[in-house]
Amino acid sequence: MKKVVRIKEVDLCYEIFGEGHQQDVVLISGLGSQMVRWDIAFCNLLVEEGFRVIRFDNRDSGSSVFNSNIEIPSDKSIEEVFAVLSKEDIPYSLMDMANDVIGLLDHLNIKKAHIAGRSMGGIIAQLLGSYYPERVLSLTIIMSTSLNPSLPKPDPEVMAMMTQGSADPVLHKEEYLKEKIRFAERISGSGYVFDPNMETILLEQELTHTKTKNGIIRQLLAMGSFQYDPEILKRITVPALIIHGTDDLIFHPDCGKDIADTIPNAEWTLIDGMGHSIPVELYGFISERISDLAK
Repeated sequence: MKKVVRIKEVDLCYEIFGEGHQQDVVLISGLGSQMVRWDIAFCNLLVEEGFRVIRFDNRDSGSSVFNSNIEIPSDKSIEEVFAVLSKEDIPYSLMDMANDVIGLLDHLNIKKAHIAGRSMGGIIAQLLGSYYPERVLSLTIIMSTSLNPSLPKPDPEVMAMMTQGSADPVLHKEEYLKEKIRFAERISGSGYVFDPNMETILLEQELTHTKTKNGIIRQLLAMGSFQYDPEILKRITVPALIIHGTDDLIFHPDCGKDIADTIPNAEWTLIDGMGHSIPVELYGFISERISDLAK
């Protein structure tokens, strides 16, 4: 059952699986995506591995609401918004998002947890491992990046699909779903069969649970204002596993390899044919790797 806790200016929505288990794993979602992207079937596999699983919506996604009176123009591109905002006007940082996780751990009376983050959630995981080593037992970072500016850029076509305006899901739901399914298929990778029906179910769930406005823009601003510092990764001492796909069009495989090479003693796993998503066929493999790392 989903619950909501107030953490400073954020109403954070979370859900727990496997109550009674002693080891906690927190799953952090990516840019603009909701906790439902950590599929219940995947969460249940982690429960079978002995974890109490906590998934949540990042601030400004799903049912987690960032309470602010400051509106970000929704009719402008991210570049236009950056051009008119000063550093002080950025609503929040990725560090603020990492602090949301710490606030959730405090609320649940969890001293230490295993952390798994995907995409932007992987960057948040890096910050947790670096700045809160006393709260982190292990890190699993999936299809992510350090935002090192020297790394390969995202595929231009995919970036255009990400940043262009989409149809209004209230007024033009069918067109909205078609656009999102087209994008999901584009980034899914060549090694696994894309399932449009499953994607439609996830999109419908997201539409049902969405309570935010301007969320993805504010999250993009948090990522865009992040200052890359290799010392963040070098300070991480907990066991770390980096998982990436060969077909990732958003964060090139070199992005994952850079993280693995910079975190001391990190494990590196490159999966052939995986794109910027976690296919059902890999649920078992990844849950087992998280469990092995924890042990």
